[in-house]
Amino acid sequence: MKPLEQLTILDLSRVLACPFASMVLAELGARVIKVEQPGSGDETRTFEPQLAQDSAYYFACNRSKESITVNLRSAEGKKIVRELAAKADVVVENFPVGTLGRYALDFASLSALNEKLIYVSCTGFGQTGPYAEKKGYDTVFQAMGGLMSLTGEKGGGPVKPGLPVADLTSGLWVAIAILAALAGRARNGKGCHIDFSMLDGQVALLTLAAARFFALNEIPPRLGTEHPGRVPSATFRCKDGKYAHITASDQHWKPLCEALGLEDFPEDFSDNAVRVERRDEVMEALTRKIQVLSRAELIARLDEADVPVGPVNDVAEILGDPHVRARRLVGSFDYPGVGEFKALGLPYKFLGWDAPEIGRPPTLGEHTEKILASLNYSAEDIAQLREKRAI
Repeated sequence: MKPLEQLTILDLSRVLACPFASMVLAELGARVIKVEQPGSGDETRTFEPQLAQDSAYYFACNRSKESITVNLRSAEGKKIVRELAAKADVVVENFPVGTLGRYALDFASLSALNEKLIYVSCTGFGQTGPYAEKKGYDTVFQAMGGLMSLTGEKGGGPVKPGLPVADLTSGLWVAIAILAALAGRARNGKGCHIDFSMLDGQVALLTLAAARFFALNEIPPRLGTEHPGRVPSATFRCKDGKYAHITASDQHWKPLCEALGLEDFPEDFSDNAVRVERRDEVMEALTRKIQVLSRAELIARLDEADVPVGPVNDVAEILGDPHVRARRLVGSFDYPGVGEFKALGLPYKFLGWDAPEIGRPPTLGEHTEKILASLNYSAEDIAQLREKRAI
């Protein structure tokens, strides 16, 4: 048994943030019914890289779900969504503000049918505020939310992270909100509306950068891989052109120096505050010693000294890493027309529940007839819906 079995989520969302959230919950046991546009489906089905008639992008965030195609602009399609919502525990949507209200599929309309319904509205800027109608994408939220201002080399311009951080973290925020609302409903028996703004989610992640601003009135500068309040904590280039990242606290300073042959630093450098004050001196000395070692030599020395260090792995290196393999983070599913396709499992190991399993994504509309039959639609009813292009 998985922890979220018996939970039904009606997923009206598309692209990345909310589909990622609902996929996490699906592989924890929830039944997720993904509503897609007839003929085209979630637009990510057409994104690169393409595989057969679907996309690796779509695969990454839509595993373990059921797919029903419904035309929300038709009266019959809206009726189907209302019927599904009446039986669901959660509805997740990421339409622009006010869109589903015009279809009578907003929280007020659907909660009137199901008072226990948890309804998540995920938008770029929230349901209220001066930016509520503004459009945005992942990188816009990274930029506006402050993250991009922190990312980049010293003296250089802002740089976006290599992954859609705003989308992915928003998906985690949404999943957390759903679990919190379910816990609350278990106490009072009532549903709720969750208004989540992706910009809010990025601002909430500023944490330590915001704390420095509140404490010091400091606008953190871009420092590349260095840490503003700890030295050393940075990436170093080794003799073979590969990179390793070292992060050392005070208790690691002496072992680090001994491992690298840097015994000439004065005693007061054992205090991080001194090392932060004299950052350039410390970094120059470490760089000089590390650049004559291969990455493997450096890591072996520092592992022996118990100093925290790790290689800067590329994607191929980390996915082939023996520890990642031992933790069984890479699995696979079989998809029609594609065959076996590798995928990343959820990073949980449960004791007392069945572990999450990698499921395959649905083909477009794969479960339409089964889901409609569960709502007591006959084969003739379904055929008429198809003729009217409602499904």
